Amino acid sequence: MSLRAGDLLTQTREGLYCPLGGFHVDPTWPVPRALITHGHADHARSGHGKVLATGQTLRIMAVRYGEDFCETRQEAVLGEEIRIGDVTVRFAPAGHVLGSAQIAIQAQGVRVVVSGDYKRAYDPTCLPFEVVPCDVFITEATFGLPVFRMPDTAGEVSKLLDSVALFPERAHIVGAYALGKAQRVMALLREAGYDRPIYLHGAMEKLTELYKREGIPLGETPKVVATERSKLHGAIVLCPPSAIQDVWSRKFPDPVTSFASGWMRVRARARQKGAELPLVISDHSDWPDLCRTIRETGAGEVWVTHGQEDALVHWCGTQGIAAKPLHMLGYGDDGEAEPAAAVEEPPAVSDEAVA
Repeated sequence: MSLRAGDLLTQTREGLYCPLGGFHVDPTWPVPRALITHGHADHARSGHGKVLATGQTLRIMAVRYGEDFCETRQEAVLGEEIRIGDVTVRFAPAGHVLGSAQIAIQAQGVRVVVSGDYKRAYDPTCLPFEVVPCDVFITEATFGLPVFRMPDTAGEVSKLLDSVALFPERAHIVGAYALGKAQRVMALLREAGYDRPIYLHGAMEKLTELYKREGIPLGETPKVVATERSKLHGAIVLCPPSAIQDVWSRKFPDPVTSFASGWMRVRARARQKGAELPLVISDHSDWPDLCRTIRETGAGEVWVTHGQEDALVHWCGTQGIAAKPLHMLGYGDDGEAEPAAAVEEPPAVSDEAVA
């Protein structure tokens, strides 16, 4: 009897599970063995027994959770096959954040690829996305609607620099996720020729230092000192999105509030976030790139995870590709649910195999 994709991966209350390998992929609850696509807290949680991930993801998890985030860890080298039980797994670059990877699972000539979060746009802080041919492609759909067509990132960075030049007396406070987005914005600013210090909220310090240790050139990135905030005229300051509307941000000189996210493509979201200068910078694939990626994998079947699942499932149908939504729980906007927000009990999802 030939192997089916549903024999390779099933959906359990903890997330995607490979019964032939005895492991979960990005589980939302502690499990004996976990394979992790990347370090965002809604995909990489602590408390697992064994963890297999890229070296950079393991180091990110150690920074976020402490060195004892799991019992044992194993580094996956990109492109190398690893035998686990009755399956072979291989990690390939996902282009999302530092260390991010897709996970290809194969047995008896059938290959399923779990994308994790991914993007096709340029990012100087991580390896670019690699297309992995497969029979089944499990794709995210964070921006899985035709309206989401992201602009050139260099143009968005130019908007920020133009505003700094136009308002040299005002501090520019940019809300950005602490892992990935913040470091990408810094690197893009450096590539655009900005050589002044980029000031950081304390919550960004450890992960930014990790990026520097990994060889990503981010320049001078001093931590904001509370007593110096009022003196930062014309400075660019990066902080977590939550700090934009906090008392912390009001101590800067006449701040220009900004927010770097793909959600800034939606004007209502920009108003909701209080962004005077919205920057449409996404670390996820937009609609054209989601569709392009599905076609390029050659997959005959697509499973769609968190995001705008139904629209992408419908598009696949118009292309003659079998597709279905997984309606997975526990994954958040841009993968930045903080560790404390992790589910306290396993979500009530059927143990029935996705076949």
